[in-house]
Formats: sequence, structure tokens, C-alpha cells
Amino acid sequence: MRKLVSFFLQEKKADCKEVAIYFVGQKKISQLHQDYFQDPTPTDCITFPLDSDFLGEIFVCPQAALDYNPEHPHQETTLYVLHGLLHLLGYDDIDRKERTRMRREEKRLMALAKKHRCLIN
Repeated sequence: MRKLVSFFLQEKKADCKEVAIYFVGQKKISQLHQDYFQDPTPTDCITFPLDSDFLGEIFVCPQAALDYNPEHPHQETTLYVLHGLLHLLGYDDIDRKERTRMRREEKRLMALAKKHRCLIN
């Protein structure tokens, strides 16, 4: 995990001292989704940005990765972590243009993470 986060921060030239990543079950991610977004359904990841020194918190649900991509759940979980990190840097996926930009960057980062052997095992 540290290798992936270090790779990401270096690649994005992000200067931060800390980021917190939590792996949680469907019950917890659903609770967070309800509490902060008024949606009780499970989701893949939720982010809470903070400031430049402590970039923020990412809550990732590995079960969502397993459900979505049962043949490659570790790659899917890696994607969720990268997705969350991009959100913490200000990327968004609400409107189509921003979503396209974010997906393109996710794809680029995943390819580089594979090349540099930074995927979550």
C-alpha cells in the first residue's frame, strides 16, 4: 500500500505528509454513504479531503471490488484507492466532462502502477 501511495504522490507531484486509507466492509461503507451522502447503498470508496499536509481519508470497500471484478479483485481495489486519491487532489466524477478526465487519469495511473509493480496484492 505504501508503495502505491508513494508512487501516486510522486507521479502527481503532490506534497503531503499523510493520507489515511481504511479498508471497510459493506455495512460500514453503507453507513458512511448514508451519513454523509444520504444514500444507504454500499459503494466502492468514499473520500474526505482535509488539507495539504494531511491530504484526507479514503474508505475503500474490498467486497465491492470482489463483487464487481471477481477475477481481479486486487486490481479493482487498487483502482478504488487511486480513484480516492484523485478525489483528494480535486478530481471529480459528477459531470460527464470531469468524469471523462478522471477516468483517463485512472487508466494512465493503473498502467503505470502495473509497470512499477505497485498494485495491491
